[in-house]
Amino acid sequence: MVALQQSIEDIEEKECVECVIRACDQGILLMQYVHLGRSGLKVSRLCLGTMNFGPKTSEADSFAIMDRALELGINFFDTANVYGWKVGEGLTEQIVGRWLAQGGGRRGKVVLATKVFGRMGEWPNQSRLSALHIKRSCEASLRRLQTDCIDLYQMHHVDRETPWEEIWQAMEQLVREGKVLYVGSSNFAGWHLAQAQELARSRHFFGLVSEQSLYNLNERTIELEVIPACEAYGIGLIPWSPLARGLLAGALEPAKVGRRADEDLKKDVEKYRPKLEAYDALCTQLGERPADVALAWLLHQKAVTSPIIGPRTMEQLDGTMHAMSLTLSQDTLKRLDDIFPGPGGPAPEAYAW
Repeated sequence: MVALQQSIEDIEEKECVECVIRACDQGILLMQYVHLGRSGLKVSRLCLGTMNFGPKTSEADSFAIMDRALELGINFFDTANVYGWKVGEGLTEQIVGRWLAQGGGRRGKVVLATKVFGRMGEWPNQSRLSALHIKRSCEASLRRLQTDCIDLYQMHHVDRETPWEEIWQAMEQLVREGKVLYVGSSNFAGWHLAQAQELARSRHFFGLVSEQSLYNLNERTIELEVIPACEAYGIGLIPWSPLARGLLAGALEPAKVGRRADEDLKKDVEKYRPKLEAYDALCTQLGERPADVALAWLLHQKAVTSPIIGPRTMEQLDGTMHAMSLTLSQDTLKRLDDIFPGPGGPAPEAYAW
């Protein structure tokens, strides 16, 4: 216990994060909390993604996973109005809402994030980021989630057809009404982040507090522009697909069911086979699972706030916790860079000078 406390103090000193020791049936667990971007809001270093809730995970199992996440110290839950993949139903939000409605302090413990942009109906104004769709989508999400406020309301994609003046006016109104606390983005380019933040600043509005981007060992394009923009504007980075859709989770092992059996993944395995073979060999040498190394690598990246984990089962959720305590040496990080080279750093240095 003394050694654990010393490690916590070392982490806090080096990374400016808050660490909490939690006791559960797995023994003593360590959860770290960090500010979401430049805000005063603290979120867990792992974010619970709920995209599987409904389509792949039953409601009962989803409830159990969310309860378990709280027990493990995960306080950051992410969903979207389109999850469930039945147009207009918001199935996953409904599941999360029914879980929250059980009470027991659930809502007060959770930093609740959802998204707007995707199609929620067949009529012209039932998608994208018009002020009308933002307002209606927010109110519909609040009803499905059975709450009076969305902690983090994220634009699921940039909308090149709607001016930022209109988008920010709509978001500002939701904040004034107390229906939204913070605004985030997802799948934005670096220049979109800059454009959005500069206009928000001119309107004396806080603007974006986070950006969700595709980021993992095999997908590092955002290191060119998005990460530098996030760092410059104090925007927290929330990586999605940390295991590259299963590619970094032992995809070389054959499987008849599950994600590794997916035909698209099998094609990716053949495309990246030399890298994956070198990666699996390194993980074997380290004595660690490939999925844990991939997640730990993200947690070692300075710009990353909370990678999104999307467990389908309780076992998958419990399994991710090991990455929290996995320290990768500088030699290991260099070897990972050799196997999965990024774009060369930020632009323009990555391709010019």
